[in-house]
Amino acid sequence: MNWQTLSTDSHYKTAVAIRSELAMGHVDEAAKGIEELIEALSRSEKRALKSQLVRLMLHIIKWQSQPERRSRSWVASIKDARDEIADIQDETPSLNNAVIESLWDKAFIIAKRDAEAEMGKKSEVQSVSWEEVFEDEYELG
Repeated sequence: MNWQTLSTDSHYKTAVAIRSELAMGHVDEAAKGIEELIEALSRSEKRALKSQLVRLMLHIIKWQSQPERRSRSWVASIKDARDEIADIQDETPSLNNAVIESLWDKAFIIAKRDAEAEMGKKSEVQSVSWEEVFEDEYELG
């Protein structure tokens, strides 16, 4: 069984195949499937974490770049992305702050590119700090 390919294609199909292997008494093969499924789920959660980090950074870049266009939806998006990241970390403790730090530079590059595309202009923001992303309060005045 090619567990890596199967787990990449479908987590559900992988779980069904593992159950089948167990039913046939192929415990070692099922164990290989379980390990690959765990890895695939971890990769999936890491992608979700990165996606939320990009979304969070994007709105902070827009917040800093276009103060005249700040909106309640930006505030809500910042809060929601923070909540989603916290939920991911609660559900998958291995995706800790060190993992976020490892994703930081790439996430910022993507967020800045996407923010500039949405704004239709270049942003002067060169970086965002941990405090700006996770601690600062964003409210309309």
